[in-house]
Amino acid sequence: MSEWTKPNLQNLAAIDVHVHLEATDDATPTDSAAKQYFGDSGASRDPKALAEYYRSRKIAFVIFAVDEKLTGRPRVTNEAVIRFSAENPDVAIPFCSIDPHRGLEGVREAKRLVSQKLVHGLKLHPPIQQFSPDDKMAYPLYEVFADAKLPVVFHTGHSGIGTGMPGGGGVRLKYGNPMPIDDVAVDFPTMPIIMAHPSFPWQDEAISICLHKPNVYIDLSGWSPKYFSPTLIQYANSRLQRKVLFGSDYPFITPDRWIADFEKIAIRDEVRPLILKENAIRLLRLDVSGD
Repeated sequence: MSEWTKPNLQNLAAIDVHVHLEATDDATPTDSAAKQYFGDSGASRDPKALAEYYRSRKIAFVIFAVDEKLTGRPRVTNEAVIRFSAENPDVAIPFCSIDPHRGLEGVREAKRLVSQKLVHGLKLHPPIQQFSPDDKMAYPLYEVFADAKLPVVFHTGHSGIGTGMPGGGGVRLKYGNPMPIDDVAVDFPTMPIIMAHPSFPWQDEAISICLHKPNVYIDLSGWSPKYFSPTLIQYANSRLQRKVLFGSDYPFITPDRWIADFEKIAIRDEVRPLILKENAIRLLRLDVSGD
């Protein structure tokens, strides 16, 4: 596999930091429940259509799958994400996903992907991967990304996956509480951390962590902006204006819908470009040549 190359920043209108590469087969009970929860976005899961959707809108995006066995959904491998990104380097920024329960084997994979510069970060989904972020089991995995100063994305808050299914599809919401991430931020102060999604019902906790820890950020994916809490909008406009990031959660929510709703909420004009693009450029170090 070839080393990842960066998109041309000058041509971009925005950077979406939260996009899933999903299997084209979405006929599982979990997918049906997710469509009921999010609504049918109409977004294509075909990789070529996905890339063209973003390219036509001049939006680059962070792309990943989720390494998990709980939901029974068809697995998309890190290799598939890397191939997709290599085929679409003008828009795609690859992250890997590794279940911490894989132990040393997973750590070895992480070291290989990072050392070969095939990925630009790590995606974790504690409720679906069934672990608490502060579990020391995951610390050897964090060390790989901390050493490389690459970001780790943690799902936080409610999980649309499993909503409405018997027993929530086995998804335990307690693992979405962002407070354990505070311990990770203390123990790995050089590792950028992105708390994915407005962290309902723990939004104030997420804001507190992001405000307190310099290496912690919030992406705004998974919710239409019209549902953002007043407190989140207040801090996005002020003390966290350089620490919040545009994310859609494609294919569950599309950038078209997210940006249209974002235009209607009370975000200051000078803050909008920070959220849509500039904060991601700085966090992902896309403006550093040869990095």
